[in-house]
Amino acid sequence: MIAKKYKDMLEEKSVIRSLAEVAGQRAAVIGRENVFDYSLGNPSVPVPEAFTRAAISLLKEKRPEELHGYSPTLGIPSVKAQIAESLNGRFGMQYGPEHIFPVSAVAAAIAHALRAVTQPGDEVLTFAPYFPEYGPYVELAGAELKVVPPDTGSFQIDFEAFEAMLGPKVAAVLINTPNNPSGAVYSASTLTRLAGILTEKSALYGHDIFLISDEPYREIVFDGKEQPYVSSFYANTISCYSFSKSLSLPGERIGYLAVNPACPDAALIVNMCGQISRGIGHNCPSSLMQLAVAQTLDLTADFSVYEKNRNLLYDCLKEIGFEVVKPQGTFYIFPKALEEDSVAFCKKALDYDLVLVPADSFGCPGYFRMAYCIGTEKVERSLPVLRRFAREVYGK
Repeated sequence: MIAKKYKDMLEEKSVIRSLAEVAGQRAAVIGRENVFDYSLGNPSVPVPEAFTRAAISLLKEKRPEELHGYSPTLGIPSVKAQIAESLNGRFGMQYGPEHIFPVSAVAAAIAHALRAVTQPGDEVLTFAPYFPEYGPYVELAGAELKVVPPDTGSFQIDFEAFEAMLGPKVAAVLINTPNNPSGAVYSASTLTRLAGILTEKSALYGHDIFLISDEPYREIVFDGKEQPYVSSFYANTISCYSFSKSLSLPGERIGYLAVNPACPDAALIVNMCGQISRGIGHNCPSSLMQLAVAQTLDLTADFSVYEKNRNLLYDCLKEIGFEVVKPQGTFYIFPKALEEDSVAFCKKALDYDLVLVPADSFGCPGYFRMAYCIGTEKVERSLPVLRRFAREVYGK
């Protein structure tokens, strides 16, 4: 008999992926250049040349078994040490290789982290708007996802609502900053307050409450600002990182989990991750990719196109009359739809070959997401179409 759980999940497929498929089908008819596809957060800027050179050099100089054989269960020791050194230098931390666990990108990092710090029946809190895949990540770990309502004025944390939901069954809080889909960036003062509440409630309930920080957009911050390093604020933090966005390597599926060395169980958690891998099949990420990213840890792709695209879209949306908070990072913008039903709004936009993602599954009905990781020329061509859609359908 087939597994009912996964059969039922077919009825709840990712709306983002489904719309990307629609965009692909339409592109086959009218040409990809004529479809304004804002659905999928697939980085559009080139990988740094230094990464390409590093990968080529490795392929030429390393023995095949080093590049293509299994890595150790807990990752390649030299790579773990280089990641720790990079984090320590950039953020003033005290990581050792024993605190680092290489994974197949951030989804695998979150999957491991959730299983390491929750028991079946525990609750995990996150903040709307949130990445929809958090639902299956948490559920398939045996825990229950609880969503703190959004502060739609800023998309920062609503601390009053958060404290009201932070009960004794909560084992972990899952945050994402810079945030997909809103582009919001949590400030140092926000993270300080969050850490204080978690420390207080952990003492009150008599058990640790872990902070799981989803950080694939950590380097994509605009206006000359930076994302404060979440782990530096709270001891029981697990940082989940991917090179998918920083180096424009989403298809290579490479990242790491880093447990704050101030966490009393840090080394134990990493060792547990090796055992968790046995059950979920995310063990031993690509040896070649581990070695290649280790040579480019402090580099990023050129994100200037994302900031330019943000400015173009934000100015246009505001001019049309959309309610929208200006993103501080990522490559997403998150306006309020021009009608209460954002699903209907996005369906109407398809008639104009505008592929927009309704935000019901992000925990924010009435809003929609635009992933502007596309060429600036295409963004510019989409603006008159967006204006015409708003004018002809909504009288804007």
